[in-house]
Amino acid sequence: MNKNAPKIYGLMAKFPDPEALIAATQRATEAGYREMDAYSPFPLEGLSEAMHLKSSKLPYAILTGGILGGALGFFMQYYATVISYPLNIGGKPLDSWPAYIPITFELTVLLAAFGGVIGLFIATRFPQPYHPVFNVEDFQKHGSQDGFYLAIEARDPKYDPVETLGFLKALGAILVTEVEA
Repeated sequence: MNKNAPKIYGLMAKFPDPEALIAATQRATEAGYREMDAYSPFPLEGLSEAMHLKSSKLPYAILTGGILGGALGFFMQYYATVISYPLNIGGKPLDSWPAYIPITFELTVLLAAFGGVIGLFIATRFPQPYHPVFNVEDFQKHGSQDGFYLAIEARDPKYDPVETLGFLKALGAILVTEVEA
């Protein structure tokens, strides 16, 4: 094997319209391909179902941030008014929790938002200034305007260069390109 030969990321197929991309993605999933991704210039309804994507863990990141924010907001105020600097004002109890509600709410919302943004960046591996599909010339020209692409990665257990190429052509691809890593 030649050490100077480029590593292959996989094969990328271009489809003429969104419906063809969704149908091809569904057939690829049914054929057993799992390591693949679809690219479209706008969101396509039904594409995530065709790929059988797992549900997002992002709501858990938001919930965790919200719970931590609420607890931090409440206990920070409790510590300040009861433990660190207690003041007896008019015989009111030191831990008068209704006064804690605004800051507790604000920190709940703030840390939930931070949890969502950080979770989104981690889940999407953002920012990702380079991806192997950027090497495909047709994708550079049409990927964000009018191109509909399905890429099957070489790390997929079912991937075989010749069989996958034939499979993508049989799906109705108008262009199939080998993607270098």
